Amino acid sequence: MTILVTGATGNIGRRVVDHLLRAGATEVRALTNNPVKAALPPEVEVVEGYLGRVETLPAALAGVDRMYLAPLDDTVREVVSLAAEAGVSRIVDLAGGKATWWASIEVAVEESGVAWTHLEPGEFMDNYLMWAEQIRTTGTVRDGYPGAASAPIDLDDIAAVAATVLLEEGHVGKAYELSGPESISRAEMVRQIGQALGRDIPYVELPHDEAVAQLTPAMGEFARWYVDGMAELARHPQPAVPTFTQLTGRPGTTFARWAAANVGAFR
Repeated sequence: MTILVTGATGNIGRRVVDHLLRAGATEVRALTNNPVKAALPPEVEVVEGYLGRVETLPAALAGVDRMYLAPLDDTVREVVSLAAEAGVSRIVDLAGGKATWWASIEVAVEESGVAWTHLEPGEFMDNYLMWAEQIRTTGTVRDGYPGAASAPIDLDDIAAVAATVLLEEGHVGKAYELSGPESISRAEMVRQIGQALGRDIPYVELPHDEAVAQLTPAMGEFARWYVDGMAELARHPQPAVPTFTQLTGRPGTTFARWAAANVGAFR
């Protein structure tokens, strides 16, 4: 069984490759823009291509049974149409649910006629690397809504689920909401980063509009949407869901463990 991993050198795709190999997959094909620099394991078949350049895909899709589809909205309809034509039997896509801006990916995959499984993770733990520069340079975090609580997930846990559902039967036609193992406030996240560093990190709460202004250089028009989301999470915390453990049989990565693993970014 040949499994194609698209975005195979990206933050999640690269981890999907590793999890497939650890699980014993022997026919893993990796799609990457630059095979020379990809530094993928030697047992992986590396092919040059990119979801945004659909003309590169027919050769990559030849003989593929199952595919991990990285999220790229612009060309998703062309990509899944080519996958269907190539005889791909199952697509496992990374999306975000029908109520998010990734809905078009799920709709396109479903309409392709290929059997599908949707992965719908919430916020990534890696998003909180946005505090790294503040912590390194000021020793504090200035941000909005310290009481806003979510259940962010580690990228490696998303990849582990992707590999599991690519290899196993019984997942066709299912959409899996994914979260980390705990609902945790932003203030507690900062405390746990400080614990990993061995010192206290004050959380300086910004008013709503100041929080938007601070994020705008990096997030542009999405800054207000993001801070509005913080306000909502302060009123209605996001609960954790048990999907990761149900699918993999092991506990998900806690924020404290993630902070310890990434402590170098905050020093």
